[in-house]
Amino acid sequence: MRGILSFGAYVPRLRLRREAIVRSHSWYDASLSAHRGGERAMCNFDEDAITMAVEAARDCLSGLDTAPVDDLLLASTSLPYASRLNSSIVAQALNLAENVGAIDIASSQRGATSALIQALRGGAARGALVVASDRRKAKAASAQELLYGDAAGAVLVGDGPVIAEPLALESRTIDMADHYRGAGAVTDTYWEERWIREEGHTAQIPQAIAAALRQAEIPPGQVDALCVALPQKGVAQRIAKLAGIAPDRVRDTLAATVGNAGCAHPLLMLAHALGAAAPGQVLVLVAFGQGVDVLVLRTTPALAALPRRAGAEGWMARGKAEDNYMKFLVFNDMLALERGMRADNDKLTPLSVEYRNRKAVHGFVGGRCGACGTAQWPRADVCVNPACGAVGAQEDLPFADTPARVMSYTADRLAYSPSPPACYGMVQFEGGGRLMMDFTDVDEDELAVGLALRMSFRIKAYDAARGYTRYFWKATAAHPMENKHADGNS
Repeated sequence: MRGILSFGAYVPRLRLRREAIVRSHSWYDASLSAHRGGERAMCNFDEDAITMAVEAARDCLSGLDTAPVDDLLLASTSLPYASRLNSSIVAQALNLAENVGAIDIASSQRGATSALIQALRGGAARGALVVASDRRKAKAASAQELLYGDAAGAVLVGDGPVIAEPLALESRTIDMADHYRGAGAVTDTYWEERWIREEGHTAQIPQAIAAALRQAEIPPGQVDALCVALPQKGVAQRIAKLAGIAPDRVRDTLAATVGNAGCAHPLLMLAHALGAAAPGQVLVLVAFGQGVDVLVLRTTPALAALPRRAGAEGWMARGKAEDNYMKFLVFNDMLALERGMRADNDKLTPLSVEYRNRKAVHGFVGGRCGACGTAQWPRADVCVNPACGAVGAQEDLPFADTPARVMSYTADRLAYSPSPPACYGMVQFEGGGRLMMDFTDVDEDELAVGLALRMSFRIKAYDAARGYTRYFWKATAAHPMENKHADGNS
């Protein structure tokens, strides 16, 4: 049986309180106060659509002994590269085999669900990893600035003991320009909200849901969860009523806690729903954007046996409130900041060097000596163990998922950082291997010798002169279930 084998999600740690945005713009537009409740997820300065995609995919693949991935489909409307295969960076960070197929799916709010539908319909691939990630920018003092949120979701599709089987897959394509972003533009342009709601949401979505339920031979009353990836208050309930589905079956749109994650939002909501679902439940997933995608899924007993993962709920629970609206503007390059002389060094990345070291840099692959077992990063021809010194005995050893702890740390206020102080230190990996690393998403007062860590794929530096983003791994505090693993209590 072909269906969904696993799911994952990622939500950045920082959550900007909408009250902080409204307070900053109250002098200009008092009507924004209608959106002042809750918070929106915001990327740290070293996160983007690629780094979030990697984290969601890792969450999806976590705990699986064998997860054959033949195809990687990356959906986003905010990819950093217009002429480079963004999914190839994700594939390398995940250490997928070089014979994996990879494709970027851009320019569509339905990109994730359309990719998921194609993966579920099958093909030659044994396993397809569908990942969606968006970090969209919005004009200051716009409703979108308040309603958007940054996040990612991932789903693994294949044959075997599926956790959810597809009962119906429905797609409709209608060229309705409710909003758009022209090539080279930074932010979206929206049309009138009522027109979008009446001519788009309520006119198109209920019909597509009805067609999908007919195809699945499922009456509306048997739907256990309806996921409508739209942030507008009350819209999902209205759509449910028009489709004959009880309003209490509508899942939380996460608008108050995450915001609308654009292309990634349907997979984020699906991960949230699957994380709370029981076997045998019927889930309906809806995405809107120049048409409608509807997926009708039924969970299976295999869902209960799926290894534990952070999922949408886990990442949402680790949020940290942020009240500094200026920080949000700076992190999103919406406000020019005096960065000082220490930030003026040339960030040129020799592409040939990065290519030769791609497994070490993006894949975070080191080595283990076949003679004495010593682990090291980076991998080298000669073992670093002075009692060994074996030559040519190194075997590949991935470090990204290896538990680690803080061995030493410092908070540097002289070195440039977009979010000072720059925190870094020596990291000791379980089983051997250590290196000096940057810390991220860890406050200065949280750092301590022995702190349990996990590795996170992040932006290392950005070459503004050439438009090139350099990625590497940073260390961050492990979440609770990883702390248990590091302590050996699970």
